[in-house]
Amino acid sequence: MNFSASQIALIVNGRIDGDANVEVSSFGKIEDARAGQLTFLANPKYEDYLYSTRASLVIVNDSLSLRQPVSATLIRVPDAYSAFAALLAKYQEMVSQQIKGVQRPCHISKTATYGENVFIGAFAYLGENVRVGNNTKIFPNAFVGDNVQIGDGSIIHPGVKIYKDCKIGDRVIIHAGTVIGSDGFGFAPQPDGSFKKVPQMGNVIVEDDVEIGANTTIDRATIGSTIIRTGAKLDNLIQIAHNVEIGNSAVIAAQAGVSGSTKIGNGVMIGGQAGIVGHLQIGDGAKINAQSGVSKSIEPGKAVTGSPAHDYTAALRSQALSRNLPELERRVKELETLVRQLMEQNV
Repeated sequence: MNFSASQIALIVNGRIDGDANVEVSSFGKIEDARAGQLTFLANPKYEDYLYSTRASLVIVNDSLSLRQPVSATLIRVPDAYSAFAALLAKYQEMVSQQIKGVQRPCHISKTATYGENVFIGAFAYLGENVRVGNNTKIFPNAFVGDNVQIGDGSIIHPGVKIYKDCKIGDRVIIHAGTVIGSDGFGFAPQPDGSFKKVPQMGNVIVEDDVEIGANTTIDRATIGSTIIRTGAKLDNLIQIAHNVEIGNSAVIAAQAGVSGSTKIGNGVMIGGQAGIVGHLQIGDGAKINAQSGVSKSIEPGKAVTGSPAHDYTAALRSQALSRNLPELERRVKELETLVRQLMEQNV
């Protein structure tokens, strides 16, 4: 598909600097884009590439002052990164709209229903009483268990497994290999030292506009629901345990783990490989640094780091002091030598 600079400027609400009729058909990185491609410049570190790029069209910030002429047509916007992201989303939506229909072979239960303009890929499985909304895409080898509900405009990528009774909202994206609704890790210790499985009778609720990365696992609740609230973004390879609640627009990076019944507030940011023990409260807007081990609840807006996790600013001061220890040791030795010399002189 070809798009002109004027069409793209209309989509991103930008101002054209150059040829409004120039057309592009694909995207490229600013350092190696070719003619006929669109790119963007948001990071000042890459500005030098603007003057050498062969891209036909570049989205830039309004505030950019050119140091020399450029050959590409520019589209000026308040925030080049956000505008480029919006453009990619629009392009993806247009491509996605072209994918529709039901491929064979696949299994769709007689009691399952789906809306208009859906795509159900080959070897997908839709169990009893499944409900799929309009414009949703379910790619090959996905499993959708009995009584699952999936809203409008969602994308279920290949190999996703959604166990029975779970609910997926509108415009949710679940990437390949993710498992939604597997049993929580619940076992009751027995007098003989063995463990008896506690049946996991709840479900998982994923609200609207959530994105879940590849090979992430979200366990069903023992009773009630494990809940991922509106706008939350989960990276690849994350473990969310039973009865956890993740707040609106929370962000969790790869390889993090959240233990059972912990409640994570709105707008929380959790770095990669962080671990959070169970039954905690993580307040709204809290920030947990990568590889932190969180064993206590965190107040709203507080930033923590380390294992066990503690105040981020205090941790930075401690690190600064640690770096100065060799110098402090040298100065202490000098003082000891000086004291010893003074004592010898007074003897």
